[in-house]
Amino acid sequence: MCELYSKRDTLALRKKHIGTSCKVFFASDPIKIVRAQRQYMFDENGEQYLDCINNVAHGVVKAALKQMELLNTNSRFLHDNIVEYAKRLSATLPEKLSVCYFTNSGSEANDLALRLAQQFRGHQDVITLDHAYHGHLSSLIEISPYKFQKGKDVKKEFVHVAPTPDTYRGKYREDHADPASAYADEVKKIIEDAHNSGRKIAAFIAESMQSCGGQIIPPAGYFQKVAEYVHGAGGVFIADEVQVGFGRVGKHFWSFQMYGEDFVPDIVTMGKPMGNGHPVACVVTTKEIAEAFSSSGMEYFNTYGGNPVSCAVGLAVLDIIENEDLQGNATRVGNYLTELLKKQKAKHTLIGDIRGIGLFIGIDLVKDHLKRTPATAEAQHIIYKMKEKRVLLSADGPHRNVLKIKPPMCFTEEDAKFMVDQLDGILTVLEEAMGTKTESVASENTPRKTKMQKEAHVELLRDSTTDSRENPSRKRNGMCTDTHSLLSKRLKT
Repeated sequence: MCELYSKRDTLALRKKHIGTSCKVFFASDPIKIVRAQRQYMFDENGEQYLDCINNVAHGVVKAALKQMELLNTNSRFLHDNIVEYAKRLSATLPEKLSVCYFTNSGSEANDLALRLAQQFRGHQDVITLDHAYHGHLSSLIEISPYKFQKGKDVKKEFVHVAPTPDTYRGKYREDHADPASAYADEVKKIIEDAHNSGRKIAAFIAESMQSCGGQIIPPAGYFQKVAEYVHGAGGVFIADEVQVGFGRVGKHFWSFQMYGEDFVPDIVTMGKPMGNGHPVACVVTTKEIAEAFSSSGMEYFNTYGGNPVSCAVGLAVLDIIENEDLQGNATRVGNYLTELLKKQKAKHTLIGDIRGIGLFIGIDLVKDHLKRTPATAEAQHIIYKMKEKRVLLSADGPHRNVLKIKPPMCFTEEDAKFMVDQLDGILTVLEEAMGTKTESVASENTPRKTKMQKEAHVELLRDSTTDSRENPSRKRNGMCTDTHSLLSKRLKT
């Protein structure tokens, strides 16, 4: 059976039994997904959606089933899977990163990384980036401005927030002579101020590419300089690869590697794509940090972290990435998609910036190119209109105006072209309603809106959550196909 309840009943039961803070995509008309295959998802009516955002999915059922039929048990027992998996993960990383701690989620991994860092030299303070998100545990909400700045909690005294190294709309932009040094010097000042207050830095933590912050890629040299300052203060550098690791950037297996061989974090955390939807995550660090953690006398124990089934799934994911050349695919398709989007930027006034690498891309939407005013309402409108076209996107960033693209690693050039064509059509209609031109954005000046155009724009945005019946994608039947025929290649990182 594919469905226990109708969509209406499923929604009613969710409202009754699931916490209201657990949001769903497209809240005004959520999609009920009942199955998926590779980069496509299908609702209860058989409608096909192109998935451009869901970087977590099931797809390695055979490996899990095979191991589950044999054994799944407490990770305190000896088993080959955990050591084989640790060995293969370590082989993808710089040599000094060789000690693994397995967990069940990226949040657990980041929490453990903080414990390792704070135990290392007995320091406590943490430097984080503005708009960062590192997990849902209390210890991580405390260091995630993306979360604590939205709630009533105030920043803790041991937490220091550095400016996001955003060269498009940040403090130091692309016209700055040396934005990497300028942003790194902000971290240096934080360290100096902390020391003057008698505090000691345990760690600097950052996503190798900031996702929730708006798909931000730091300028070259930034992480090297920050690591130098943090190490000088007796702290460690934690690279959060939970969302951006496992080949998503294409040329490298880990996103931090694209900044150069002279930059190696002290701790790397990973999760989400690691098990392709199965709950498995990991912290990898140096022997020195691991030994300092052991010296506390406190045992690290995680009942299911590194269990035989999770490790079998993780090994299968590594096999698929290698056997299907998904890193190469991320490079090829990512380059193609970026080029298509750059052509759209030259055409549409709403597109302020295209940034990204591999299959990690952000489209920064603006209402004014000179002021770079975030087009927040327009972004939400576009997301819903893309949903009507059966393309799933979402928006993020501090202003929720950045369309984020993090599709399955098996995403194709055909998928990229289809997505961009739908986006082009929606932008054209929206910009016509706004009274802006779409032929060329050679000039930063755009025509003024007339009263009628403004009203049309407002009406269009008001209707942005109204779903149309138009479906440019092919409708697939047979919703209850055999599970095993869908299992193998829908790899999402």
